[in-house]
Amino acid sequence: MHNPLNKKVAICLMSIVGLSACSTVANAPADLAVNLETAEGMIDAFYSFDATKLQPFLIQAGEAQASILSYQAWADGGNYLVVFRGPCEEEADNTISCSITVQDDPVVALETGFNVTDTFHLKFEGVSIVGVKTSSNDQPIYYEARKWVESNLPEVMEGPCKRTDGQRETPRDCARAMTDGYKQFMVVKKAEA
Repeated sequence: MHNPLNKKVAICLMSIVGLSACSTVANAPADLAVNLETAEGMIDAFYSFDATKLQPFLIQAGEAQASILSYQAWADGGNYLVVFRGPCEEEADNTISCSITVQDDPVVALETGFNVTDTFHLKFEGVSIVGVKTSSNDQPIYYEARKWVESNLPEVMEGPCKRTDGQRETPRDCARAMTDGYKQFMVVKKAEA
C-alpha cells in the first residue's frame, strides 16, 4: 500500500529541489553583473600601480596573486600608459576578460610604433576571483629582444631580473633594466642592418 504522507513529502522535496535549481539560474545574470563590476574594479586597481588597492581583489586567487602583483610592479616600472581600455566581457562560463592597450617603455624602446594589448582572463567562483591569467599580442621583435638580453646581458638576468620561485625579485627594476637592454639590442640590430 502507498502511504499518502510519503507521496506528499516526495512532492515537497521535488518542489524544493526545483526551486533551488531555478534560484541558481535566476542568480546567474546577477552574479555576472557583480563579476563584471568586480573585474572593472580589479583593472582600475591594477593600473593605479598601488598593490594595496589590487591585493584585496586577489585574496582568493591562489598562485595568481603573486604573479599579478609582480606584473603590476613590472607595469609600473615600465611606465605603462593606458591608450585604450575596452569594457570587460564574459569570455566563457565563470570567466571574464578585460583587454587594455598600453604604451610602455620596453616596447617603445623597440621603435616599432606598436602599442601592445594585454588581456586579463579572470576566473570566478560565485562572485570571487579565484584565478587570473594574462595574454598579450606582443610582436616577434619583443621576444627576439628578450632573448638577446638573456644571452648578451647576463648581469640583467642575475641582477634586477633575478627570479626566485618563478617570480622576479625586483620587477620594477627589471622592467627598467630590460628597457635599457632593448635599447642596446636596437643599436646592435641597426648596426647589423
